[in-house]
Amino acid sequence: MVITTRIPAQAYFVVSAVFHYLGPAFAVLLFARVDALGVAWLRIATAAAIFALWRRPWRLLAQLDGDGRRLLLAWGAVLAVMNACFYLAIDRLPLATVAAIEFLPVIALAAFGVRRARNAAALVLATVGVYLLTGPRFEGEAIAVALAFANAGLFALYIVLGHRVSRLHGMGGIDGLAGSMLVAAVVATPMAGWAAVPALLDPVALAAGAGVGIASSVIPYVCDQLAMARLARATYALLVALLPATATVVGIVVLAQLPSLGESAGVALVVTGVALHRGEARADPRRRARRRPGARRARVDATSGGRVALSSDIEETAT
Repeated sequence: MVITTRIPAQAYFVVSAVFHYLGPAFAVLLFARVDALGVAWLRIATAAAIFALWRRPWRLLAQLDGDGRRLLLAWGAVLAVMNACFYLAIDRLPLATVAAIEFLPVIALAAFGVRRARNAAALVLATVGVYLLTGPRFEGEAIAVALAFANAGLFALYIVLGHRVSRLHGMGGIDGLAGSMLVAAVVATPMAGWAAVPALLDPVALAAGAGVGIASSVIPYVCDQLAMARLARATYALLVALLPATATVVGIVVLAQLPSLGESAGVALVVTGVALHRGEARADPRRRARRRPGARRARVDATSGGRVALSSDIEETAT
């Protein structure tokens, strides 16, 4: 769509980053009414229902080959388990701490794409910033820290699989997301559906759970797909360094979780690192240039003292 290509890919990521933790911050407030696993199920089920009504992904599943279907199944399973681990973690640890841990495996993804000195410097700044956000606050329940690291590993897998879905032949990224979210709802129901049963008789909890689903799984995941379709995976992975910073801001505004001076410095370093990074957007296939056979040739310019000049005839073809 023209409107989506005119908006910078980074803008979609910023929207995703804000909602990525704005929804969970409200979910923390919902924990007083519903168990953490129940909130996770409400989030996934709401998103699955919205995507089903909006995109009707089952109509396109028949067009996919076996590899495409397995990709959607794998991504859906990752979404289900990742969200369950995430909510169990933020029920026990500060939101900013979970967000910082979440970034650690993503550093490896970003490192694969470091080809320039400034990008290496950006990665170092972001890593130090995340350490300042995380280091003083690793203390806590062993199970909570384990859940946070499990969520982190699954989040890195979310990026890898989501990036592949955004380029899936025969299905748009948002349609692939819709299909995977249906899979996530099926996987999450036996795992967490029982915890949401009390909320089914509580209109306030149901409405809040639906709001968390829209803010946490619909808006940010759609923006992720729009960004991933146009950004290299390593560039997207480094942008994820913004998440601990946005989580800190959201934690302050919504949950009154004030950061220390060191954590504030960590936020500043993360933002500086992301600003320093220079990524490469994915080339638009509709604007690929194809050179005609023999188009690039040497010619002698008689008016320039016999100097040799190169000329190229390039035509742009739509694919």
